Amino acid sequence: MSRTSVTLIGLGPMGQAMVRTLLAAGHPVTVWNRTSSRASGVVADGAVLAATPLEAVEASDLVILSLTDYQAMYDVLEPAVESLAGRTVVNLSSDTPDRTRSAAEWAAKHGATFLTGGVMIPAPMVGTDQAYVYYSGPSAVLEQHRATLSLIGAPRYLGEDPGLAQLMYQAQLDVFLTTLSSLMHATALLGTAGVTAAEALPELLQTVRGIPEMLDAGAENVGADIDAGKYPGDLSTITMMGATADHIVGASEAAGVDVGLPRAVQAHYHRAIEDGHGGDNWTRIIDGIRSPR
Repeated sequence: MSRTSVTLIGLGPMGQAMVRTLLAAGHPVTVWNRTSSRASGVVADGAVLAATPLEAVEASDLVILSLTDYQAMYDVLEPAVESLAGRTVVNLSSDTPDRTRSAAEWAAKHGATFLTGGVMIPAPMVGTDQAYVYYSGPSAVLEQHRATLSLIGAPRYLGEDPGLAQLMYQAQLDVFLTTLSSLMHATALLGTAGVTAAEALPELLQTVRGIPEMLDAGAENVGADIDAGKYPGDLSTITMMGATADHIVGASEAAGVDVGLPRAVQAHYHRAIEDGHGGDNWTRIIDGIRSPR
Protein backbone atom coordinates (compact mmCIF):
# COMPACT_ATOMS: atom_id res chain seq x y z
CA MET A 1 0.00 0.00 0.00
CA SER A 2 1.41 3.39 -0.97
CA ARG A 3 1.71 5.96 1.80
CA THR A 4 1.22 9.70 1.41
CA SER A 5 4.31 11.84 1.39
CA VAL A 6 4.92 14.12 4.38
CA THR A 7 7.16 17.13 4.84
CA LEU A 8 8.54 17.79 8.29
CA ILE A 9 10.31 21.07 9.05
CA GLY A 10 12.31 21.35 12.28
CA LEU A 11 14.64 18.59 13.39
CA GLY A 12 15.09 18.94 17.09
CA PRO A 13 14.66 15.75 19.14
CA MET A 14 10.86 15.86 18.69
CA GLY A 15 11.06 16.45 14.95
CA GLN A 16 13.58 13.67 14.46
CA ALA A 17 11.41 11.26 16.45
CA MET A 18 8.39 12.09 14.31
CA VAL A 19 10.37 11.61 11.08
CA ARG A 20 11.56 8.18 12.16
CA THR A 21 8.05 7.16 13.19
CA LEU A 22 6.64 8.20 9.81
CA LEU A 23 9.45 6.48 7.93
CA ALA A 24 8.92 3.27 9.90
CA ALA A 25 5.28 3.29 8.76
CA GLY A 26 6.31 3.58 5.12
CA HIS A 27 5.68 7.28 4.47
CA PRO A 28 8.08 9.11 2.16
CA VAL A 29 9.36 12.01 4.29
CA THR A 30 11.03 15.20 3.11
CA VAL A 31 12.80 17.26 5.77
CA TRP A 32 14.34 20.69 6.18
CA ASN A 33 16.17 22.25 9.09
CA ARG A 34 17.99 25.55 9.42
CA THR A 35 21.07 23.64 10.60
CA SER A 36 21.25 21.00 7.89
CA SER A 37 23.70 18.79 9.80
CA ARG A 38 20.84 17.82 12.14
CA ALA A 39 19.25 16.00 9.23
CA SER A 40 22.10 13.52 8.76
CA GLY A 41 20.61 10.87 11.05
CA VAL A 42 17.11 10.87 9.57
CA VAL A 43 18.49 11.05 6.04
CA ALA A 44 20.49 7.92 6.79
CA ASP A 45 17.18 6.36 7.88
CA GLY A 46 15.54 7.21 4.55
CA ALA A 47 14.31 10.81 4.69
CA VAL A 48 15.03 13.21 1.83
CA LEU A 49 16.72 16.49 2.72
CA ALA A 50 15.32 19.50 0.86
CA ALA A 51 17.73 22.26 -0.07
CA THR A 52 15.26 25.03 0.79
CA PRO A 53 11.96 25.49 2.65
CA LEU A 54 10.29 26.02 -0.74
CA GLU A 55 11.51 22.66 -1.97
CA ALA A 56 10.37 21.05 1.27
CA VAL A 57 6.86 22.54 1.05
CA GLU A 58 6.43 21.57 -2.59
CA ALA A 59 7.35 17.95 -1.84
CA SER A 60 4.13 17.14 0.09
CA ASP A 61 0.53 18.20 0.60
CA LEU A 62 0.94 17.63 4.35
CA VAL A 63 3.52 19.91 5.99
CA ILE A 64 4.27 19.35 9.69
CA LEU A 65 6.19 21.97 11.67
CA SER A 66 8.16 21.26 14.83
CA LEU A 67 9.80 24.59 15.59
CA THR A 68 10.70 26.76 18.58
CA ASP A 69 7.70 29.07 18.25
CA TYR A 70 5.30 30.52 15.70
CA GLN A 71 7.66 33.31 14.65
CA ALA A 72 9.97 30.57 13.40
CA MET A 73 7.11 29.40 11.15
CA TYR A 74 6.91 32.81 9.49
CA ASP A 75 10.69 33.03 9.18
CA VAL A 76 10.92 29.61 7.53
CA LEU A 77 7.81 29.64 5.34
CA GLU A 78 7.80 33.25 4.16
CA PRO A 79 9.96 32.40 1.11
CA ALA A 80 7.53 29.56 0.28
CA VAL A 81 4.16 31.29 0.72
CA GLU A 82 3.35 31.09 -2.99
CA SER A 83 3.40 27.30 -2.73
CA LEU A 84 1.24 26.94 0.38
CA ALA A 85 -2.08 27.02 -1.48
CA GLY A 86 -3.94 23.73 -1.30
CA ARG A 87 -1.66 22.26 1.35
CA THR A 88 -2.29 21.44 5.01
CA VAL A 89 0.04 22.97 7.57
CA VAL A 90 0.10 21.20 10.94
CA ASN A 91 1.99 23.33 13.44
CA LEU A 92 3.14 21.34 16.47
CA SER A 93 5.21 24.22 17.84
CA SER A 94 4.55 25.99 21.14
CA ASP A 95 3.27 29.55 21.50
CA THR A 96 0.27 31.50 22.79
CA PRO A 97 -3.32 30.81 21.67
CA ASP A 98 -3.65 34.32 20.19
CA ARG A 99 -0.55 33.87 18.05
CA THR A 100 -1.92 30.51 16.97
CA ARG A 101 -5.17 32.08 15.80
CA SER A 102 -3.22 34.72 13.90
CA ALA A 103 -1.16 31.98 12.27
CA ALA A 104 -4.32 30.21 11.11
CA GLU A 105 -5.50 33.44 9.50
CA TRP A 106 -2.09 33.89 7.86
CA ALA A 107 -2.19 30.36 6.44
CA ALA A 108 -5.73 30.86 5.12
CA LYS A 109 -4.66 34.08 3.42
CA HIS A 110 -2.13 32.02 1.48
CA GLY A 111 -4.64 29.32 0.60
CA ALA A 112 -3.49 26.69 3.12
CA THR A 113 -5.54 24.86 5.72
CA PHE A 114 -4.16 24.96 9.25
CA LEU A 115 -4.24 22.60 12.21
CA THR A 116 -2.85 23.45 15.62
CA GLY A 117 -1.28 20.61 17.57
CA GLY A 118 0.10 20.16 21.06
CA VAL A 119 2.28 17.07 21.54
CA MET A 120 1.88 15.89 25.12
CA ILE A 121 4.79 13.45 25.42
CA PRO A 122 8.60 13.67 25.25
CA ALA A 123 10.42 12.71 22.06
CA PRO A 124 11.25 9.11 23.10
CA MET A 125 7.52 8.37 23.45
CA VAL A 126 6.51 9.56 19.96
CA GLY A 127 4.69 6.79 18.14
CA THR A 128 4.06 4.71 21.27
CA ASP A 129 0.69 3.69 22.73
CA GLN A 130 1.14 6.36 25.41
CA ALA A 131 1.53 9.20 22.90
CA TYR A 132 -1.29 11.68 22.31
CA VAL A 133 -1.60 15.05 20.60
CA TYR A 134 -4.26 17.73 21.10
CA TYR A 135 -5.59 19.24 17.86
CA SER A 136 -7.89 22.11 16.97
CA GLY A 137 -8.95 23.63 13.69
CA PRO A 138 -11.13 22.28 10.88
CA SER A 139 -12.37 18.82 11.86
CA ALA A 140 -12.57 17.68 8.23
CA VAL A 141 -8.87 18.41 7.79
CA LEU A 142 -7.96 16.37 10.84
CA GLU A 143 -10.08 13.47 9.56
CA GLN A 144 -8.39 13.70 6.15
CA HIS A 145 -4.97 13.23 7.74
CA ARG A 146 -5.97 11.25 10.85
CA ALA A 147 -4.30 8.01 9.76
CA THR A 148 -0.96 9.74 9.22
CA LEU A 149 -1.09 11.97 12.30
CA SER A 150 -2.14 9.04 14.49
CA LEU A 151 1.29 7.54 13.92
CA ILE A 152 2.78 10.38 15.98
CA GLY A 153 0.23 9.99 18.77
CA ALA A 154 -3.49 9.49 19.26
CA PRO A 155 -5.31 12.67 18.15
CA ARG A 156 -7.52 14.34 20.76
CA TYR A 157 -9.69 16.87 18.96
CA LEU A 158 -10.85 19.93 20.92
CA GLY A 159 -12.81 21.98 18.40
CA GLU A 160 -12.69 24.36 15.46
CA ASP A 161 -11.00 27.26 17.28
CA PRO A 162 -7.31 26.97 16.31
CA GLY A 163 -6.30 28.40 19.69
CA LEU A 164 -7.87 25.61 21.75
CA ALA A 165 -5.16 23.00 21.29
CA GLN A 166 -2.51 25.57 22.16
CA LEU A 167 -4.45 26.64 25.24
CA MET A 168 -4.76 23.03 26.42
CA TYR A 169 -1.05 22.49 25.73
CA GLN A 170 -0.06 25.52 27.80
CA ALA A 171 -2.49 24.54 30.58
CA GLN A 172 -0.90 21.09 30.74
CA LEU A 173 2.57 22.66 30.89
CA ASP A 174 1.32 25.02 33.60
CA VAL A 175 0.73 21.96 35.78
CA PHE A 176 3.92 20.26 34.61
CA LEU A 177 6.34 23.17 35.13
CA THR A 178 4.80 24.21 38.44
CA THR A 179 5.09 20.64 39.71
CA LEU A 180 8.73 20.43 38.65
CA SER A 181 9.51 23.74 40.37
CA SER A 182 7.76 22.61 43.54
CA LEU A 183 9.77 19.38 43.53
CA MET A 184 13.02 21.33 43.24
CA HIS A 185 11.89 23.81 45.90
CA ALA A 186 11.01 20.99 48.32
CA THR A 187 14.28 19.23 47.54
CA ALA A 188 16.23 22.41 48.27
CA LEU A 189 14.27 22.91 51.49
CA LEU A 190 15.09 19.39 52.68
CA GLY A 191 18.68 19.86 51.60
CA THR A 192 19.13 22.58 54.21
CA ALA A 193 18.77 19.83 56.82
CA GLY A 194 21.24 17.51 55.12
CA VAL A 195 18.70 15.39 53.23
CA THR A 196 20.18 14.55 49.83
CA ALA A 197 18.23 14.91 46.60
CA ALA A 198 18.55 11.15 46.10
CA GLU A 199 16.81 10.64 49.43
CA ALA A 200 14.25 13.43 49.03
CA LEU A 201 12.82 12.85 45.57
CA PRO A 202 11.44 9.33 46.10
CA GLU A 203 9.59 10.60 49.17
CA LEU A 204 8.27 13.73 47.43
CA LEU A 205 7.07 11.80 44.39
CA GLN A 206 4.71 9.83 46.61
CA THR A 207 2.79 13.05 47.15
CA VAL A 208 2.68 13.80 43.43
CA ARG A 209 1.32 10.32 42.73
CA GLY A 210 -1.26 10.71 45.49
CA ILE A 211 -2.86 13.90 44.14
CA PRO A 212 -5.30 12.12 41.76
CA GLU A 213 -6.49 9.89 44.59
CA MET A 214 -6.94 12.92 46.84
CA LEU A 215 -9.05 14.67 44.21
CA ASP A 216 -11.17 11.59 43.67
CA ALA A 217 -11.74 11.25 47.41
CA GLY A 218 -12.84 14.87 47.77
CA ALA A 219 -15.92 14.57 45.56
CA GLU A 220 -17.39 12.37 42.89
CA ASN A 221 -16.29 14.93 40.37
CA VAL A 222 -14.24 17.88 41.54
CA GLY A 223 -14.50 19.53 38.15
CA ALA A 224 -18.30 19.27 38.12
CA ASP A 225 -18.46 20.87 41.58
CA ILE A 226 -16.27 23.76 40.42
CA ASP A 227 -18.44 24.26 37.32
CA ALA A 228 -21.54 24.27 39.55
CA GLY A 229 -19.97 26.75 42.00
CA LYS A 230 -19.95 24.20 44.82
CA TYR A 231 -17.06 24.26 47.28
CA PRO A 232 -17.96 21.93 50.18
CA GLY A 233 -15.52 22.34 53.05
CA ASP A 234 -16.16 19.03 54.74
CA LEU A 235 -12.73 17.52 54.05
CA SER A 236 -10.42 20.49 53.71
CA THR A 237 -10.96 24.22 53.98
CA ILE A 238 -9.32 27.37 52.70
CA THR A 239 -8.38 28.30 56.28
CA MET A 240 -6.70 24.94 56.90
CA MET A 241 -4.83 24.92 53.60
CA GLY A 242 -3.92 28.59 54.02
CA ALA A 243 -2.32 27.85 57.40
CA THR A 244 -0.25 25.14 55.70
CA ALA A 245 0.80 27.64 53.03
CA ASP A 246 1.88 30.04 55.80
CA HIS A 247 3.96 27.31 57.42
CA ILE A 248 5.70 26.49 54.13
CA VAL A 249 6.63 30.15 53.66
CA GLY A 250 7.89 30.32 57.24
CA ALA A 251 9.98 27.16 56.87
CA SER A 252 11.44 28.44 53.60
CA GLU A 253 12.36 31.81 55.06
CA ALA A 254 14.01 30.16 58.06
CA ALA A 255 15.97 27.83 55.80
CA GLY A 256 17.10 30.66 53.54
CA VAL A 257 15.71 29.21 50.30
CA ASP A 258 13.77 31.13 47.64
CA VAL A 259 10.21 31.98 48.70
CA GLY A 260 8.79 33.10 45.34
CA LEU A 261 6.82 29.93 44.65
CA PRO A 262 5.41 29.35 48.17
CA ARG A 263 4.47 33.04 48.48
CA ALA A 264 2.53 32.81 45.21
CA VAL A 265 0.60 29.82 46.57
CA GLN A 266 0.08 31.54 49.92
CA ALA A 267 -1.41 34.57 48.14
CA HIS A 268 -4.18 32.41 46.64
CA TYR A 269 -5.36 31.34 50.09
CA HIS A 270 -5.00 34.78 51.67
CA ARG A 271 -7.15 36.26 48.90
CA ALA A 272 -9.90 33.64 49.43
CA ILE A 273 -9.86 34.23 53.20
CA GLU A 274 -10.06 38.00 52.68
CA ASP A 275 -13.07 37.39 50.42
CA GLY A 276 -14.83 35.51 53.22
CA HIS A 277 -14.40 31.97 51.92
CA GLY A 278 -12.30 30.49 54.74
CA GLY A 279 -14.80 27.70 55.39
CA ASP A 280 -15.01 26.60 51.75
CA ASN A 281 -13.04 23.85 50.05
CA TRP A 282 -9.54 24.73 48.84
CA THR A 283 -10.83 24.70 45.25
CA ARG A 284 -12.41 28.10 45.99
CA ILE A 285 -9.02 29.70 45.30
CA ILE A 286 -10.00 29.50 41.63
CA ASP A 287 -12.16 32.63 42.10
CA GLY A 288 -9.15 34.79 42.84
CA ILE A 289 -7.17 33.20 40.04
CA ARG A 290 -10.00 33.92 37.59
CA SER A 291 -10.33 37.53 38.76
CA PRO A 292 -6.99 38.86 40.01
CA ARG A 293 -7.02 42.19 41.79
